[in-house]
Amino acid sequence: MKYLTPTLPSDRRLLRAGVTPLALAFGLAWLGGCAVGQSQHMSAVESTLPAQYHDWFDGGTPVQADNLTWNRMDFARQALESGKTEKGISSLQALAREGFEPAYYELGKLYDDGEQVPRDPGRAATLYAKALHDPSSVLDNASARLGRLYRDGEGVERNPVLAYFLFQQAVENGDMNSARNDLADMLVEGVGTEPDPQRARQLYETAAREGSSHALKALAAAHAPGGWLETDPERARQYAQQYADTLRVEAKAGDSGAMVQLARLYAEDGLLGPQPEKHENWLLKAADSGQPDALGEAGEMMLETDRQQRGLSMLHKAAEGGDVEAMTKLGKAYLGDYGVSSNPEKARHWLETAAQEGSVNAAVTLGRAYLSGDTLPQSTQRGITLLEKAADAGDPLAYAALGRVYMEGDGVRAQPERAVHYLEKGHQAGHAYATQQLGEAYLTGSGVTADPTRAQRLLEEAANQGQTTAARKLGEAYLEGQVLPFNPDQAEKWLRQATDQGDMTAATELADAYLNGKLNHGNPADAVSMLEQAADKGDGYAMVVLGRAYREGRGVSRNFQKSEYWLRKARESGHPSATEALARTYREAGRRGDISALRKAAEMGDTPAMVDLGRAYLNGRGVQANGKLARTWLNRAARNGNAGALATLGDMYLQGQGVARNRQKGIDYLERAVAGGHDSAGATLGEIYLKGQGVPADPEKGVRLLKRAAAHGVTSARITLGQAYLAGTGVQRDVEAGEKYLGSAARSGNAYAEQLLGKDYMEGVGVTQNAEKARQWLNKAIDQGDLTAQQYLGRTLLYGDFGVTQDVNRGKQLLADAAEKGHAGSMATLGREYLRGDLLPMNRSKGAEYLYEAAEKGHPTARLALAKAYLRANGLENVSQEQAIVWLDSTLDSGGNLGLKTMRQLLANESAAEAASSTGTR
Repeated sequence: MKYLTPTLPSDRRLLRAGVTPLALAFGLAWLGGCAVGQSQHMSAVESTLPAQYHDWFDGGTPVQADNLTWNRMDFARQALESGKTEKGISSLQALAREGFEPAYYELGKLYDDGEQVPRDPGRAATLYAKALHDPSSVLDNASARLGRLYRDGEGVERNPVLAYFLFQQAVENGDMNSARNDLADMLVEGVGTEPDPQRARQLYETAAREGSSHALKALAAAHAPGGWLETDPERARQYAQQYADTLRVEAKAGDSGAMVQLARLYAEDGLLGPQPEKHENWLLKAADSGQPDALGEAGEMMLETDRQQRGLSMLHKAAEGGDVEAMTKLGKAYLGDYGVSSNPEKARHWLETAAQEGSVNAAVTLGRAYLSGDTLPQSTQRGITLLEKAADAGDPLAYAALGRVYMEGDGVRAQPERAVHYLEKGHQAGHAYATQQLGEAYLTGSGVTADPTRAQRLLEEAANQGQTTAARKLGEAYLEGQVLPFNPDQAEKWLRQATDQGDMTAATELADAYLNGKLNHGNPADAVSMLEQAADKGDGYAMVVLGRAYREGRGVSRNFQKSEYWLRKARESGHPSATEALARTYREAGRRGDISALRKAAEMGDTPAMVDLGRAYLNGRGVQANGKLARTWLNRAARNGNAGALATLGDMYLQGQGVARNRQKGIDYLERAVAGGHDSAGATLGEIYLKGQGVPADPEKGVRLLKRAAAHGVTSARITLGQAYLAGTGVQRDVEAGEKYLGSAARSGNAYAEQLLGKDYMEGVGVTQNAEKARQWLNKAIDQGDLTAQQYLGRTLLYGDFGVTQDVNRGKQLLADAAEKGHAGSMATLGREYLRGDLLPMNRSKGAEYLYEAAEKGHPTARLALAKAYLRANGLENVSQEQAIVWLDSTLDSGGNLGLKTMRQLLANESAAEAASSTGTR
């Protein structure tokens, strides 16, 4: 008889040989509930398996052994049972050499079970194969046992197709529930054959009727929600109860394995659970018997129910007994899980031991612990080595963890492409975290070309598998509307899902979107309540959003005190953006008049607040003017690169405001401000270079600066350019350009530009004179409260200048209204006219009052008029204007406003009034 080697081709070679159909003849026949004929049987085998296995399935008539042969077999068995192993093996080997197949089977069992000899599944497979060479009474048992070895890849190369045929043969040739269960298991899972739930059910039901606990359990799971047969809770419960009854008998007889299975039935996810008392009762009974699996499970249960010491004790017993899973659980516990105090040395010891024993779970746990450095000393390379070893074994979590490491550059150089390689493997293995990360990679284009469609699909898949972060990322993407299109309904859906799963960041983003109006379905009060709940749980981001909402009055009334309260809490919680947000709250409060808040913001390092505080001290706004403090804060802001601070410092030195006037220093600051992108500083500096104000004129540079500022919307630059081109100041006169720049400033609503354009059209300066356009622009300026435009139009109407039809009443009305609003020029004009009595009725008292008020406001011609009136009244009729001004200044220096009051009283003198009314232009 030919010796058969048990080694079979790989699955790939079998597929090439035509394995894919997997003997459909078997399946068709079994669906009809009949046995497969021998010809059909061999036809399927021959079309699927290589020739070297055909004689295992070729049927035939079993050889009949005589009584002497069977007596010799009994003798061999008795020798083995009595402990005479060598004698029993020798007897079996003798029978095998004579071609007695049952002897091969008995020898195979010895090496398969490893009870009296060292276990050797490869040798067992060889012996089982010899037992199948010819039909015999052990055909069913030998087929079933050999099938399990090929199914599991023990001692032989794993070959589920061959295992399927062996189980099929075992069922056909015997009445073995174990073989029926093995075959049904393959049909359910589609291993080695196509899935066939109905045929699997028939096999399980047959085995269940004969009391098979495995079949009862399988049928209970099949009819439970999510099972592989139609959902039928009542039938599932009945099967589960029968299974429990079977186990209970075995458990009461002392079977610790049955006790463990009973406990699992009553667990949270058990077929009859959750029943905590029964679960704990049976698990502890099994543990008390010393059953290793029970010790490990009971130990974990103790840890989960806050009975750490007993749990650790049980896990130690199991681990010391060689239970690798218990070693892993112990290692996790000592990392700080289950509320156990961390113990780095014990954690490392048990996880290293479990990993060396082949636990991929332990290797992954240990690898991640080395990477994080939270409990164990950080060792990036050791962590990656462990994870890559687990990945080589196909562990999905290892793929996901390595993907994160290489994507984020966590302790190693970021390698996004390598990260995507691992994440693809993790996704294909069905790991939701890997799928989530892969979705994010396609969303952002990290390590792969961005693909919004695939990103959406992957993130939805991960979210539907319970990955909260995936749901949040989807919501964020739909809300941002950058990679995925803006979709408020989808944004709300996914953010709500993540929120319901406990994601505080998602809850905060959802509430923030309700408050800022991006999502319209939320109630502001509910949004604030959501934020407060998250903040009360210590979520710093929620505190920041609350603080911003109260600062800006979004969804709530603006309240700087509440904003400060939440942002201070956020800063105490360590949120990275809290300090900046708090400083901004202080700055906003400062801009509304709370100088102490503005000072807090500046002292916290907020550069815009430093600028605001410097300007407040410069202008005496809310504080007493203090040039030194103004320079201090503005210089601090300038050192931080703030162009606005540089521009303000430049203006200070140019004007001598708060500092000694220093044009060169002012220009230097303005140059730095322009370099920092400050357009208004460019407008100021451009005018200086255009007109040569304190520096050699450089019209080309001036125009360049002004044009750049004008292009960025600086109205003063447009005004300066417009005036320059119309007047030909520093540039070649260009009426079109002048009208363009000045007109654009006026059309933007700038009252000063409207006033200038009105005057230019009125006087025909640089443009064609047009009184109607002039009046239109001047009235626009007046409507905006420009008193100079009002005085100009009032004077023009009063005197009928520039060809305008004289309208004394309208002119007087405009001037009186401007004077009432404090315009000194209007007061001076009215004062002279009331003293003259030509256009307006003479009224010396009223005229004197207007001139006095104008002079008091510093109006030069009004002051000169009073001075000349005083001198005329004292006999000095031929005094020059220069002499009058010198005299006036010395008088005011000594007498102040008292001198003006004295001069006002002298206007009752007719000659003095005549002198005052003739002073200055109309």
